[in-house]
Amino acid sequence: MKLCVALDLPSAKENLELANKIKDYDVWLKVGLRAYIRDGKDFLELLKKINPSFKIFLDLKLYDIPNTMADASEEISKLNIDMFNIHASAGKIAMTTVMNRIKDIPNKPLVLAVTALTSFENNNFKEIYGEDINIKATQFAKDSYEAGLDGVVCSAFESKDIKNNTSNNFITLTPGIRPFGEDSGDQKRVANIDFAQKELVNFVVIGRPIYQSSNPKEIIEKILYSLSIS
Repeated sequence: MKLCVALDLPSAKENLELANKIKDYDVWLKVGLRAYIRDGKDFLELLKKINPSFKIFLDLKLYDIPNTMADASEEISKLNIDMFNIHASAGKIAMTTVMNRIKDIPNKPLVLAVTALTSFENNNFKEIYGEDINIKATQFAKDSYEAGLDGVVCSAFESKDIKNNTSNNFITLTPGIRPFGEDSGDQKRVANIDFAQKELVNFVVIGRPIYQSSNPKEIIEKILYSLSIS
């Protein structure tokens, strides 16, 4: 299981300072919507300068008509990143269109589909999507798998069922991880590292427990140790 550190701080300066502090660790970095809109592709290049071995997950959650999603995915795939995501609820046609568009791009990044955001509780999810989270997330994952994507973004609670309905090699990436019992904030379906490991999660995304700490390196080391023994 890999650790992906969320660079969700209020400024590029703060995010770069955090990246510098953790540059010697084998981690991925998640660059989200706010950071990318604010700081652009130059920010991605600065991260790679800090450590060329950093793997970057560009978390933009594309959702539009199929051709527009494919256009955007083509441009993203030309950036020096390693993974990005789109919304599974855009539909199988949109996901297939994306994968067909980028299939011949050299060093194509991994593509994941968002199933159900971890900020959802079951009742408010069902109001929008008409199904329980566990049912719909698995269906979204099956659509993503059949469309040729590399994996999905889901909560730890759906990971094992998704793999059982797709493949053990189908990636699951889970936000909402609170490794040491921290406050869940605006996340609803949260889990710890041990549970994520048991549910066969491939990537855990952790932000606030790291960047709100007075000693991010110490927290990173504790998390990586937990991953190694889980």
